[in-house]
Amino acid sequence: MHVTVGKSTNSDARNAVAEALRTAGKPKLIIFISPYNILKEVAKIIKENYPEAISIGTSGTSYYETVASDKCLITMAFGDDGVYAAGIMRNLSSCPVADIGLMQEAIKKVGPEEGKTICMEYCTGHEERLVTTMNVELQSKKIPLIGGTVFGVPAGQTAYVACNGELFEDACCYVIIKNKTGHIRTYSENIYEVVPGSPKHIATKVNLENKELITLDGKPAADVYADELGISRGQVVDNVLQCPLGRIVGDEVFISSMYDIGKNGSLINYKRINENDTISILRLMDYNDVNARTREKIKSENGTINFVYSVNCIYRHMLFENEAYLGTFLSNMKSLGLHVGIVGGGEQYKRQHVNQTMVCAVFE
Repeated sequence: MHVTVGKSTNSDARNAVAEALRTAGKPKLIIFISPYNILKEVAKIIKENYPEAISIGTSGTSYYETVASDKCLITMAFGDDGVYAAGIMRNLSSCPVADIGLMQEAIKKVGPEEGKTICMEYCTGHEERLVTTMNVELQSKKIPLIGGTVFGVPAGQTAYVACNGELFEDACCYVIIKNKTGHIRTYSENIYEVVPGSPKHIATKVNLENKELITLDGKPAADVYADELGISRGQVVDNVLQCPLGRIVGDEVFISSMYDIGKNGSLINYKRINENDTISILRLMDYNDVNARTREKIKSENGTINFVYSVNCIYRHMLFENEAYLGTFLSNMKSLGLHVGIVGGGEQYKRQHVNQTMVCAVFE
């Protein structure tokens, strides 16, 4: 599947679009990552300049080549070797299922084939409700979901996603893609593990609305965390890059990142934890080794890799920056082939919303 990637650091939206898409030809689909301050103009100009193409996008920090930046426009232009249909799912905070009909139409238009079709999305929040709603249609059609939560919006401003030239808040923009010339495979990378023999805890009280874990094993969650690791309650949140929470479901682990301590020692998280969930405190692994194994798996399972798209969690991004590893990580991902990524405030993968994870799609 042929994808043309463009980049511009021009602060003028019209010039930025022209520069980024100068070699795009006549794309059928344009996905873009824009600086926040020109997002509205970029979305509008792309629609004006390419009226026959569908488009989705958002703002945030992008990865391209070996550079991470929130000051440049990145465009991904897909050609006629694919079938595409974009849509919007609104009112994520209340009733996104009202737009499920639009997704049904998009899927029907594409005519999905297992192993060759994917749903890519950007959302502004309310991820668990979104993932559950989208999978009403996606799971039965065997279409994997990969996406990211908008991150890096300036303080006091509103997060937006763009679809076909318009901006939406409290929404998700998505595109269904079918590759006519090869497979599309998806991967997730977790650099944290459950240490053998470490305690398993039960979430005994939660507040689902604000993703608050109130008690573990009947005790304040922050105190259980602090006691297990031998740190003070005040050190808990700062320790998230080393030891996040893990929701254990069978043999799988889904990371939940805490970012604040609530009243009476609760933990406020980016991923919802349900009452009676099994929770472990995870430990950071050798992330260079983990990423090497991910890349080897990708290489072994794919023929000619034409494009790799990734969503990397902001907490992984921060960890890699702190460890002076971000440049190495980007170089490693580039070694697979043409690669574009975005930094997300959360990641959506298949049937789950997760934290502190990398998810990616590989296009043959």
